[in-house]
Amino acid sequence: MIDQGTIDRILDAAQIYDVVSDFVTLKKRGVNFVGLCPFHDDKTPSFYVSPAKGLCKCFACGKGGTAVHFIMEHEQMSYPEALRYLAKKYGIEIQEKELSNEQKQAQSERESMFIVNQFARDYFQHTLRNHAEGRSVGMAYFRSRGFRDDIIEKFQLGYCTEGRDAMAKEALQKGYKKEYLLKTGLCYETDDHQLRDRFWGRVIFPVHTLSGKVVAFGGRVLASATKGVKVKYVNSPESEIYHKSNELYGIYFAKQAIVKQDRCFLVEGYTDVISMHQSGIENVVASSGTALTPGQIKMIHRFTNNMTVLYDGDAAGIKASIRGIDMLLEEGMNIKVCLLPDGDDPDSFARKHNAAGFRAFIEEHETDFIRFKTNLLLEDAGRDPIKRAELISGLMQSISVIPEAIVRDVYIKECAQLLHVEDKLLVNEVAKRREKQAEAKAEQAERDRQRQARQAQMQAQQAHAPQEGDVPPPPTEGNLPPTLPDDVLPPPDMEAVSGNEILPPPDSYISYIPQEEKEGREFYQYEQHILQMLVRYGEMEMCTVTNEAGEKVPVTVIEYIENDLRQDELSFHNPLHRQILAEAVTHLHDAGFRAEHYFATHPDPNISRLSVELISDRYQLSRYHTKTQKIATDEERLYEMVTQLMISFKYAIVGEELKHLLQALQNPATNQDAEKCNEVMKRYSELREVQNIMAKHLGDRVVLR
Repeated sequence: MIDQGTIDRILDAAQIYDVVSDFVTLKKRGVNFVGLCPFHDDKTPSFYVSPAKGLCKCFACGKGGTAVHFIMEHEQMSYPEALRYLAKKYGIEIQEKELSNEQKQAQSERESMFIVNQFARDYFQHTLRNHAEGRSVGMAYFRSRGFRDDIIEKFQLGYCTEGRDAMAKEALQKGYKKEYLLKTGLCYETDDHQLRDRFWGRVIFPVHTLSGKVVAFGGRVLASATKGVKVKYVNSPESEIYHKSNELYGIYFAKQAIVKQDRCFLVEGYTDVISMHQSGIENVVASSGTALTPGQIKMIHRFTNNMTVLYDGDAAGIKASIRGIDMLLEEGMNIKVCLLPDGDDPDSFARKHNAAGFRAFIEEHETDFIRFKTNLLLEDAGRDPIKRAELISGLMQSISVIPEAIVRDVYIKECAQLLHVEDKLLVNEVAKRREKQAEAKAEQAERDRQRQARQAQMQAQQAHAPQEGDVPPPPTEGNLPPTLPDDVLPPPDMEAVSGNEILPPPDSYISYIPQEEKEGREFYQYEQHILQMLVRYGEMEMCTVTNEAGEKVPVTVIEYIENDLRQDELSFHNPLHRQILAEAVTHLHDAGFRAEHYFATHPDPNISRLSVELISDRYQLSRYHTKTQKIATDEERLYEMVTQLMISFKYAIVGEELKHLLQALQNPATNQDAEKCNEVMKRYSELREVQNIMAKHLGDRVVLR
């Protein structure tokens, strides 16, 4: 791990103009610089860089952030990888935290396996180009597939001779250990302890990670070596560095094109990817003949929300593969399907067309997945009522996992027309399935919460367990919890502002307000504004309170927000917002803590990106400069702004939750479950009481000037 001191040196050294100008041509405009956005097809310059603030932002697509965020987005790197990139650029030595002996051994083994794979890749490439058998068999095969030399070089294709231990002997002779040849799966050991090449007599397709490391190999057997060999393709086995469910063939070569095009094509095999690259279509990956896994889906979703699945005419294969697409829908991705002409797969079709022709065919023939699935299965169902019922059930399952309510509604109406079924019936079926899914998720969330609470309790007990010889300090006036004056709204429970570090509680907030479409709700707008105040001014003093000793104690923005929410047993609705508040409370009293810097440089890219968005709105990176009269700054109006936002937020969120509690009580499933009904009614009564208390506070409240 990179230590915080080194991270700070990297961030201080990284100049946003220097970093961005390596990839974008920038022109001076006022105090800022402007250029064409590298993240979308920009016709007029909309990408602005502010050296004074160390930020960049595109006013068309919205992407930008700090120098680290720019590198992460442009080069598709993780946060540590982007830091190392910038450290290398500015000549900063990386100081990593000391690893344990076990961690060092594991890291050493992983590095050794990658080194052995690198040797194997170079060996296979050299054999393909320089060995007689490699040229006559391996290169001949690639030529027959129409692959150009630059494409063969780009994908690092190779060949392994029919000598069953040639590569193993070469590796051992050069000092590579047998242990790692076996662990990577490049070789296997016979019963008489002889080392054999796994990929003998095959052309080789290296599999790369997102960062370009060779993590595995695929080998295709050729005609001259097929005697006694039944398996056409052989792949590296699972290992310490290779998990097939987390890798996609071609993702390293496709990632930038996927971001640029905002779309990913999904095909089945290695040659499909290579042929499409050769025809000029680079935003393509392969699932390598298996159904997509959650790990692969998340990898694609990092780069785009849009996917087009390319199928050939094999009906059986299509029906087998569409079963896994529900996971894509559940991720909220926009899935389309394109059926290629009979007799063509993506490989053969790409060899017949250039990029423009291929894309034109896809745009003309692609259709959304739900409609494609409906039409495909209708042919099988025919007039058989049982099969039609099964078809409807399968379609409703697919629609029910889609997170956006509007998209679900559109699909339900289309399916009702195609299937000649009343849409009310389909709406009820989807609602039942979503209710079951929500219950399952809630049960799992509660189990996770209880487990985390138990772990936190155990850790707290261990951390605060008295040691032998410890004597508890006597209470002093300075340690007494402060109290608020009568004319200030925050809750009286203010032990969090005594100066002692308090660990954030486990994220156990449960709300009846659904997560979906939260951005359009009134309370969520206030929540975002409150978070903005926290990130910008969290450590600043916004008011003072008087403790029992009669002393004035300053209250920061973070303390006010945290205590005000806790008084009414409320919390932010967004889990990421809750995490930011919890960390702010934990680190508020750290030496030199500044909320803006802490969250903008947070190792979690989701937190740092959100924080930079909140900060950049403050700076506005405006392309225009206007002269205005002197007005009060946000810092001068902190008390007024924060208290008003908190009041508005709490009223809005209580009102919203009460509304959804009433809806839950009207649900037949809740009415029929006495325990659940009592739980909902109890929560409703509690919130009504909270609402009444808040109304009384508002009626009695006197605003200090």
